[in-house]
Amino acid sequence: MEKIAWLVLGAVVLAAAVRADASARARRVGEVAFAALFIGAGALVNTYYLLTGHAFEDFADAAHFAFVRDTWRAVVVPHSTVWIGLLIAFELAVGLLVLTGGRRAQFGLVAVIGMHLALPVFGWITTIWGLVMLVAFGLLLRAEYHATARLHAPVAPAARTPAA
Repeated sequence: MEKIAWLVLGAVVLAAAVRADASARARRVGEVAFAALFIGAGALVNTYYLLTGHAFEDFADAAHFAFVRDTWRAVVVPHSTVWIGLLIAFELAVGLLVLTGGRRAQFGLVAVIGMHLALPVFGWITTIWGLVMLVAFGLLLRAEYHATARLHAPVAPAARTPAA
């Protein structure tokens, strides 16, 4: 079920991000879909998995490199409460940051872009997902930057006309 939520919300984020620079409404839709993706389909789903004893042992099975699979099994799986707990905190934080808009949203988007740069090592599905989402998040970041820059642009004083 969460995979459908990720797919639908990811598609909404991408579609909104394409128009986000030209439309404040599209930018807001992208931000809300992003927050739903990371808070709902990310943090809440991972919290549920953690509370029900899911150890995330198979996440790296499709990794392109053996050292990624081995490191995942040796470091993350035995301490999944800590590592997935950190992931949950990260997903919640970036979701809330992007939801607030402005410079905080930019910070959250940069953080998520950094995270998604690491996803391709985990297999072809995460490679495709990561590349598509990098485009979407980059477009949202650009739109948020432009919107914030317009808000903070200095206002030129009105031209003075000579008194007659």
